[in-house]
Amino acid sequence: MENSDSNTVKRLALWGIPLSLGVMGLKLVAWWVTGSVALLSDGMESSVNVVAAIVAFAAISYAAKPADKTHPFGHHKAEYLSAVLEGVLIVVAALLIVKEALPAVFAPTPMEAPALGLAINFLAGAINAIWAFVLIRAGRRYRSPALAADGQHILSDVVTSIGVLVGLVLAIVTGYAVLDPLLAVLVALNILYQGWKVIAHSVDGLMDHAVEPGEADAIQAAIAAHGAGSLGVHDLKTRRAGSATFVDFHLVVPASMPVGQAHDICDRLEDAIRTVQPGAQIAIHVEPETEKAHGIRVKIEEA
Repeated sequence: MENSDSNTVKRLALWGIPLSLGVMGLKLVAWWVTGSVALLSDGMESSVNVVAAIVAFAAISYAAKPADKTHPFGHHKAEYLSAVLEGVLIVVAALLIVKEALPAVFAPTPMEAPALGLAINFLAGAINAIWAFVLIRAGRRYRSPALAADGQHILSDVVTSIGVLVGLVLAIVTGYAVLDPLLAVLVALNILYQGWKVIAHSVDGLMDHAVEPGEADAIQAAIAAHGAGSLGVHDLKTRRAGSATFVDFHLVVPASMPVGQAHDICDRLEDAIRTVQPGAQIAIHVEPETEKAHGIRVKIEEA
């Protein structure tokens, strides 16, 4: 990731802290006005957003540090650790909501000032919806797992808020106060599901997941089109670590080829790969045609 992109990601992560605090404050005011357990559950989920925003900013700042002697491949995976922690926090929030909601199922109480509380909660949900869209879009553009995870969590919070608002309107219209705590339980179940998705995606990233199939095809096409002079490529491997992409392969050349000429081919291939994968970190092992090929192979196009 380029410095300008890295600064943009950090700036977005930093803005997430005051925004999440503001949204949490609005939702807790809505709960205080109404006494609704469902609105309390919505506010508790937003409290996780505050902690997650702080953790995401810290992780993104650390991940942006350049490689050093103890971390020669960089610090990119710190973002995955942030996303895992956010998933764990989501699960904890869900359990706390269940703890608050279950007693109210057996002893429901009517809401106070429901119109004002729902209006405040609607405002908080609208702010969250806009911010979730910004974070998810930025997370994909800059390949930031922490931003994307934060955005997905906030989006789940928006869905939760919509469900709570619709359910509470029904509770008011029908007079069934028990719908309030039942909604809170449903909110908790949805949060558990979202937390599991965040954790699963992040753990997959920590396991050195390969690039997406479309990206892999683009890399292979770039190699095939710009490897003239070589005899082929094999054992092609890719992996993604946060915003960084790593590409590794063996380049087969005639045994009699001078080192300088082989080096020129490598330079050309690196430039071609970085055209389709900007900023990719590439390792090419040059070997003579007598070596046995293995792994993914790429046939070089004839000039």
